[in-house]
Amino acid sequence: MTGLIVVASLLVAFFVFGWLLKVAKATIGTALAIAAVVLGLQLFFGVGPEELWLQITQLWNTQFAKIWESLWRSVVK
Repeated sequence: MTGLIVVASLLVAFFVFGWLLKVAKATIGTALAIAAVVLGLQLFFGVGPEELWLQITQLWNTQFAKIWESLWRSVVK
């Protein structure tokens, strides 16, 4: 019985470790892609990370305001 538990726990550990490797690989790939885009914008267009972040936050706030207004109108009707 103890041997079965050890084998089952090793299988679970193996699958969890494999999943963690996949997540780490995807995370590193995404981070490198974002870094390449930011570096390209900075080198070719002179857009720094601060300016890029400002534009992203303004876009998010604008879209969030539109969504909130749309939801509010549907509730108030």
